[in-house]
Amino acid sequence: MATAYGPDTRDHQRSGAGSGDNPPVKHFFPAVLRAPLEARTWREFGYLLLSLPISVVLFSFAITMTSLGAGLLITFLGIPVLALGLAMCRGFGVMERARARGLLKLQVAEPAPVRGRTGGLMSWVGAVLKSGVSWRHLLYALLHFPWAVFAFTVSLTFWAYGWAAFSYPLWQWVFPAYVGVDGIQLYGDATHSIYLDSPFELAATSAFGLALVLLTPWIIRGLASVDRVMVYGLLGPSRLASRVVELESDRGVVVDTAAADLRRIERDLHDGAQARLVALAMDLGLAKEKLTDDPEAAARMVDEAHGEVKVALQELRDLARGIHPAVLTDRGLDAALSAIASRCTVPVTVEVDLASRPAQAIEGIAYFTVSELLQNVSKHARATRATVDVWRTADRLLLQVTDNGRGGANLSAGSGLAGLAERLDAVDGVLVVDSPVGGPTRITAELPWRG
Repeated sequence: MATAYGPDTRDHQRSGAGSGDNPPVKHFFPAVLRAPLEARTWREFGYLLLSLPISVVLFSFAITMTSLGAGLLITFLGIPVLALGLAMCRGFGVMERARARGLLKLQVAEPAPVRGRTGGLMSWVGAVLKSGVSWRHLLYALLHFPWAVFAFTVSLTFWAYGWAAFSYPLWQWVFPAYVGVDGIQLYGDATHSIYLDSPFELAATSAFGLALVLLTPWIIRGLASVDRVMVYGLLGPSRLASRVVELESDRGVVVDTAAADLRRIERDLHDGAQARLVALAMDLGLAKEKLTDDPEAAARMVDEAHGEVKVALQELRDLARGIHPAVLTDRGLDAALSAIASRCTVPVTVEVDLASRPAQAIEGIAYFTVSELLQNVSKHARATRATVDVWRTADRLLLQVTDNGRGGANLSAGSGLAGLAERLDAVDGVLVVDSPVGGPTRITAELPWRG
């Protein structure tokens, strides 16, 4: 896209860097000084402290129910007892996900509920025992306990020692007043003792405490990150289940889109070409009746009908071109995009850098995407020029349409861009809009490459 951007910009865009990211918030103090007082540190510290008592209960319950169920497997009671234990672990998982959302700000989707095939008790028991999510909840209850003990001990030790040493000059007077010694004892034996009581020792102790205070938040965040991994990996839905839900949603979008396209085609045929052909048939019928009585009038009517035929044929060509143009099938994206660019109301530069053609379905979606974006440029952008750039990066096909118009385009609900984004999402595509008010507008579409 040499007409619009320099080489550095082009390489940056092809590397996948987004252009619409929010700028970082600037702070007066560096992060190392803000961390001890930030809400995130205290929330994560509270999470680690609560984890110990909660994990004790979860671990005890999991061990008890698993041992009881395993011990009763020689009888029929072991199976429902084990299923009940797994179901209770799933219930505890709901609480843990809520705690992670509130304190760790971790959004974890709820796993699909367990449903038996017949709805009976034994069907439910079998479904629970066969559910991988249930066993992962049990594994979480077993693994989280030792980790919670470690995280609780480390975080509380660093926090307590750090703040105590940092504030030592403020409470050092307690030792001579109530304990009968000069300060904190570093060393002592039968002959002599060393206490922290001089001004230098007080300052050194406070400085050491300050270092611990500044270090503790990062230790807490590191420990909380492990908890995030455990909650996300063991208490959330499996990747396969998430993918199934995503594909079901995408299938619904595809069905709705196909239905909308069929309605649009039917409406265009009914209101356009069909109406013109009906009028044409009526005009030809009248011309036939007047052919012997008034040849000149009949000739005028035939001439008008001829014009209607031309208009109807053009509408049919436009309709067929909007569905899947022949030039796209015969010559590929380069020629097809150049054709729609020639019909745009502003000059458009097209550059297609593809060594081979993608699959027909991806090619059709790419054509439709660029067509819709150029229509937006013609109708809304108030631009004087536009560019279309198409290239491949690894296993992705990227399309970028830019214009120097007024900007302000967005993906808000109800807009044409939102519908286009849904179409792309149905095939694992992405639409990124960078359109500040005043322009320019840069819209990038990313599609999977399927050869």
